[in-house]
Amino acid sequence: MFAPLAFLANLASEAMLIVASPAQQPLSSGALQRHDRFYDVQAHRGGRGNTVENTLPSFAWGLIDGASTLELDNGITKDGYVVVWHDEEITSAKCQDTHPAFPGDPEYPYVGKYIANLTLAQIRTIDCGSKRQHGYPMQLTYPGTRISTLQEVFEFVECADPARQVLWNIESKIDARYPNRTLGVSDFVQKQHEIFNSSPYKRSITYQSFDWRTIIAMKELDSSITTSALIDDETAFNPDNSTTPWLAGLRLDSFPGPSVAQQVAQAAHSIGADILSPAASSFETPATDPEMEGYVPFITKMMIDTAHQLGLLVKPWTVNRMNIVEQLLKWKADGIISDYPNVVRRLAKHRGLPVAPKFPKQRVLSCLQEHLSKQVVRRIPVGDKIVYKYL
Repeated sequence: MFAPLAFLANLASEAMLIVASPAQQPLSSGALQRHDRFYDVQAHRGGRGNTVENTLPSFAWGLIDGASTLELDNGITKDGYVVVWHDEEITSAKCQDTHPAFPGDPEYPYVGKYIANLTLAQIRTIDCGSKRQHGYPMQLTYPGTRISTLQEVFEFVECADPARQVLWNIESKIDARYPNRTLGVSDFVQKQHEIFNSSPYKRSITYQSFDWRTIIAMKELDSSITTSALIDDETAFNPDNSTTPWLAGLRLDSFPGPSVAQQVAQAAHSIGADILSPAASSFETPATDPEMEGYVPFITKMMIDTAHQLGLLVKPWTVNRMNIVEQLLKWKADGIISDYPNVVRRLAKHRGLPVAPKFPKQRVLSCLQEHLSKQVVRRIPVGDKIVYKYL
């Protein structure tokens, strides 16, 4: 998917505009007041630059590094469990098979298969903690770490965070282009909400998605849930100018604008989202840094200003360059989602912004050890068969 050239040119020109900062406080609803206390530094997938992503260890180090929000992704298994993982399938770059869930399982090996086509018992056997990602050479690995359910992540963090101070940003991973690869909108919204509703963290959860149908459905189910509209240049437009499947049937060019940046903010506001979460950079930018010639952002100051005028917060992703962080702070972004929350937090603190305190390392790691031990598999002989069970 490629953004129209006119769109990229529009964004580049908007980035150069100087617009007066709005003299308003976008936080007005009670549901959003919890975000007021600290500048919102979000640990993307727990902080995948530092630790293997979307695992209990990554969330542990996100807490130790002082992230105010843990950002994570959800998939749903064949038997209906909400698990914490980013990709639609189990990729060989991140995970490796260990053993079948039961002897002779015809589905084995599991790596390479979609989460929606695997049961929790099958997924439980996969080691997703041993492989360091080539793009993150400083990443801590935790060999043997399994994919956790959302409920298990909540239980671990509650152990490490008994005062329940941490915030959550939880994404439904639905590919709107390929409905056969994941469960549907209703499944995600119903099953995730059931867990949210029974969690002591319910009032601390933001629900986000690129598939705006899920945001609408979640608001209809429970208007108290804070929602965030994810968007980038690939989901905003189709290359043939047809209606994109990601925005719940909306077309950005149906909004008055007059610029694309303003239309993005207006579209997110129209679905009742509380937060706009755009990509920081365009996927088609030839340069990676604002200081480089030809750099094209996706987010612009005009987009942020318009969102603020409409009462939305703005929290861009995934911001891994200090020059972009500084640009977004200058433009008054309300939070930043990063693979390196420790680095973003350090800069925010250096700029005099209030940042969340770091969680006690000893307590967090003690809770991590306790909860990782629950993922240990034992081979138990039952008659002439071997059964694999978790302690």
